[in-house]
Amino acid sequence: MTRTEFMRQTSGHPYADIINRYYQGCNTADMSLMMSVFHERVVHYFVDHSAVKGATGLANYWAKVGPKTQARWVLDHIIVQEPEAVIEWSMSWIPPQTGRPEILRGSEWYLFEEDKILEIRSYHNNFYLQNPANRELHDYDYEGRGYHK
Repeated sequence: MTRTEFMRQTSGHPYADIINRYYQGCNTADMSLMMSVFHERVVHYFVDHSAVKGATGLANYWAKVGPKTQARWVLDHIIVQEPEAVIEWSMSWIPPQTGRPEILRGSEWYLFEEDKILEIRSYHNNFYLQNPANRELHDYDYEGRGYHK
């Protein structure tokens, strides 16, 4: 397949369907929909603030944060190697600093257990949250997981 023939994959695997349901829940602040895809021990790691833990905690977080910025997430591409999936996403939103719509793009690593999202590691570079502390995931045990430190 040549570069011009490349097709982005956004569906066709159960993990893609789960992530799309998760994003639908985030986009509509539907806590029950989000809870339906989360493992009870889910942890979401971020580069710009501390981790959010637990299914209820994470669903509540997105139900509050999404509407504040009019955020809407879209799954742009997915690669699966069970029990993990790696995605690229786009988020349309309105930053409070400008009041004008824009697109933020990023990538996430998902870990699944029993067809539920157990872990999300989100990587993005938000212009409005520039800080040297935001160059790696907050609260993530890089050394304990065998990463170069």
